[in-house]
Amino acid sequence: MLKMYTTTWCPDCRRAERFLKERGIEFEAINIEEVPGAAEIVISRNAGRRKVPTFDRDGHFFHCSPYDPAILKRELQLS
Repeated sequence: MLKMYTTTWCPDCRRAERFLKERGIEFEAINIEEVPGAAEIVISRNAGRRKVPTFDRDGHFFHCSPYDPAILKRELQLS
């Protein structure tokens, strides 16, 4: 399942979440400020930066910050 690392205050995260829901894509939202170790995962996958949203698709990590629907379409192989 797709994992989305997020925060409650991030507008890009809300946009990405809406994108996924509109397309019926199931995902697990992981709040990096509440889940122990989640922030460290995001930082390790983004060259030391807390970029949200960061996604994990079967071990392939990518971020969408700033939000760009074209990135999500490409990474999720959507048409």
